[in-house]
Amino acid sequence: MFVASLIGIFKFKELPKNYGPFAQHKAKLENRTIKDDDEIAILNIAGTESNHVLFLDSYKNIAEINDELKLLDAKINFNTKKILEGYINE
Repeated sequence: MFVASLIGIFKFKELPKNYGPFAQHKAKLENRTIKDDDEIAILNIAGTESNHVLFLDSYKNIAEINDELKLLDAKINFNTKKILEGYINE
């Protein structure tokens, strides 16, 4: 199992350019239009060259994120979990 660690949480308009293609790909998969003020979490999947995008308004709780990452054979580390819980439970 891979470990996913938080790189950062950004508004789309502030997202570093190198993560833009990841966000665009995830938006296409979710059939959503990205707004400038969407909050996006970028996770690095350790042991791979992959990053995973989370549109934070798409999740009701951390369990939904865990379920999504299980499909990638990944889980979030403790610190990432605590930070994301703060954003999702606001």
